[in-house]
Parts: sequence; C-alpha cells; structure tokens
Amino acid sequence: MAIRIAMFNHKGGVSKTTTTLHLAWMLARKGKRVLMVDADPQCNLTGLVLGYEGASEFENFYQTQATANFKAGLAPAFESQPVPLSAVARVKVPKRSGLELLPGHLALSEYEVTLGIAQELTGSIQTLKNLPGAISHLIDMTAAEMEADYVFVDMNPSLSSINQNILMTSDYFLIPCSPDFFSLLAIDSLASVIPKWWGWAERAHQLPVLRTAAYAFPTKVPRFLGTIISKYRPRDGRPTVDFQRWINQINGAVGAKLLPALTPGGMLVAQDKCDRVGLDLSRNLALIPDFNTLIAKSQKARTPVFALTKKQIKRGGVVLRKTIENRNAFKALFSELADRVIGLTS
Repeated sequence: MAIRIAMFNHKGGVSKTTTTLHLAWMLARKGKRVLMVDADPQCNLTGLVLGYEGASEFENFYQTQATANFKAGLAPAFESQPVPLSAVARVKVPKRSGLELLPGHLALSEYEVTLGIAQELTGSIQTLKNLPGAISHLIDMTAAEMEADYVFVDMNPSLSSINQNILMTSDYFLIPCSPDFFSLLAIDSLASVIPKWWGWAERAHQLPVLRTAAYAFPTKVPRFLGTIISKYRPRDGRPTVDFQRWINQINGAVGAKLLPALTPGGMLVAQDKCDRVGLDLSRNLALIPDFNTLIAKSQKARTPVFALTKKQIKRGGVVLRKTIENRNAFKALFSELADRVIGLTS
C-alpha cells in the first residue's frame, strides 16, 4: 500500500502547493510512483498541473471530465448514491513519468458540514457511518490503481473536518512554514490542535460501527516527518539575520512544544531514523530560499524550478548563468529533501 503524506498547515501562504509539486516530482524523478491529491477547494495544485488560471477553465474541465475529481469520487458516499466508491481517473503530469494527479474541485467544501456531523461520534453515526472512512478508502483505491509508492495530499489552510479526517488517516505529515510570526503562532496552535484530533481518532478507532462500515475508518497513527521552511531571503548563501531569527524561533517551538505534544500519541518517527537522515530536535527537513522569478517561470511552464530549461528561463549572459546556478541549487535542496523523506518512511 502506498505511503500517504499529508501536507498540512492551517496558516496560508507557506508554499504548500509549490512544495507538494516539487517534492512529489523529485520522488518520481528518483523512480518512485507518486500520486498527488488536491484536497484544497482553492485547487491551486490542480490549476498548476493543468495550466488553469480561471474559473471558466475549471468549469469546462468539470463538464468534460465530470468524474475525474476528488469531489466526484466521494459523491457516492456523501450523496447517498446507489453505487460504491471507485478509483478516480487521474491526470498524468506532463513531462514527468510516474507522477499523477487526482484533481480537486472548487466545491469540495460542500461536504464539510455532513462530515463534521458524522465525526461527532454521537448517535447520528449509525446513519452516517460510511463517511469517516470514505476519504481514506477513495485515496487508497486510486493510489492502488496506479500502483503508487507515495501519495501526497495537498490540504487547505484551515482546521476543517476534512483536514482533520485526512490528517488522522495519513501515515505521515509534513508542516510547510514560512519564516514569520504567523508560522510561529501556527506551530503553537498545532501543538494543541493535533493531539485533540488524535484523541478523536482514537475514539473513532474503538467504535464497532466505524470498523464494520462499508468504508471502514482506518486504524493509523500519523507521524510527524518535520517542517519545510520556505521563502526566506538569502545573502551569501544563508538567510538574512531577520529571517534566521524567525527560523530559529520556529525550530525552537517545534522542539519545545510540538514534539512533546505529539509524543504521548506516538506521533513521532523513530529516533534512529531521524538520526540516520541528520534531523535534530527542530525536525527541520529543508530550508528553501526565495528564488524570486524562478517560481513564476516554473508556474508558467507547469514544471518545477529544477526542471526549467534554458529556453524556458529566457535569459542570457551573466543573468542566465546566475539563474542556472539558482536552479541547480533548488534541485540539490529538493533532492536531499526527497532522500530524507525516503529515509524516514522506509
């Protein structure tokens, strides 16, 4: 079964979608088969892969390929249709074999209320017993059909019932951050929220009605892989003083608050694996600088920064050489990050 990794932070603007695409692409480049799931109603990952920039393009996609999206895949369970869940048709990512996308839907949030009621674990659970396990079941079926090694779920920046469900049914989770005050607050908040979600999952695991449902709620312990801190301004190859200060504070909050909060639930990767890939108590997997125009160029080309060609860069002389240096540095960072993820999850 594929290893499922949730990309989660309830703070927005932390390069979550960009990180998902780059990391998944690099793992595919290293020979892994990878499925990306767009579980964010903003559908930024879907738009990035398909090259869509507006609602009209999404509307046309939903009309011409009505069943090829996350919401449509869940509809049999959430809309009480007389058909079982089945694997969703995927989009093959251009120019990268072994990498596929389960597209998102702009109206996925319509299922939030129903799932929230089902996850209250009250008397209503009998009538809604198939919903808590439906999301995980659909992802597993879709990943199995493409024989995926890894699944990355790009989640929306909120504390929603869908996010709670996805995180608690994943094998691992990553927390993308940016070096600022709000990411620091987010770490503090997650140190409180995630253990509460785990408490809910433990209660759900014990309910016979969920274990025997058509889509059984899986018994998993999601383990924290680490943070990925992006978008700092470099100087001489290192973060500037102001950015380094925020990086230090985020790393400190992870070690002092988040790790102790996750320990009682067994939600940490084994220490020997962390030692093997060189992780300390900060659990920071990678620092990704802001390479300015390279991100914009990669989005326009629908390809990661490290896969940009000279033709796509559209520069010459000294500027081209500097840009290629940055591109290659980006490649080295994500190659090391992918190796760490493989090491931690193997």
